[in-house]
Amino acid sequence: MPDGMTTESIRWAAGRLKDKIEVSAAELNEMDGALGDGDLGVTMSRAARGLVEDLPNLPEDVGMALLRCAQTVNRVSAATFGTLLSTGFLAAAKQTKGRTSVPWNEVPALLAAALQAMSDRSKGQLGDKTVLDAIGAARKATEGLDEPAALVAAADRAIAEAMVQFRDLPFRQGRARIFGNKGIGRDDPGMVAFKRIVESLA
Repeated sequence: MPDGMTTESIRWAAGRLKDKIEVSAAELNEMDGALGDGDLGVTMSRAARGLVEDLPNLPEDVGMALLRCAQTVNRVSAATFGTLLSTGFLAAAKQTKGRTSVPWNEVPALLAAALQAMSDRSKGQLGDKTVLDAIGAARKATEGLDEPAALVAAADRAIAEAMVQFRDLPFRQGRARIFGNKGIGRDDPGMVAFKRIVESLA
């Protein structure tokens, strides 16, 4: 494994994501269908396939590669979650532009940048029981780590703990908030989707 994130590692991650989403799409659609449009799995599948199809076109500049990922996701998957993913990629791209390798210990800072941009775009906040809480948990858990396997393991554990923490709380954002207390006991589909993304990197 290289000492930092490169375009080659982005290509590897996209392939892993596509494989993971292919077996998780139905689960994500079902969860989302109980609270919203029921298209989260479709959204993720389109994004993952689009990323893989565009892999040969990624430049070696990590920031520019992430920018292209943002553009691809935005083009092929315009649903709410796809827009948020694209926003996160774009924020990370701005932090890494001009470099062909980004040290692994910068991952928490990239997650923080993505989190802020996605929060601004969605008008959501930490504590609303959304994907933002999963990203926030991953960012906090990965502080000080500089080895890929350790980063993924720490993020995965933290997201699982966050899901337990928020499970018995109502939804406060998006269409799901209309369910009020009926949302208690349900996981947020966006948090689950982000967990599947992290799991694909294990």
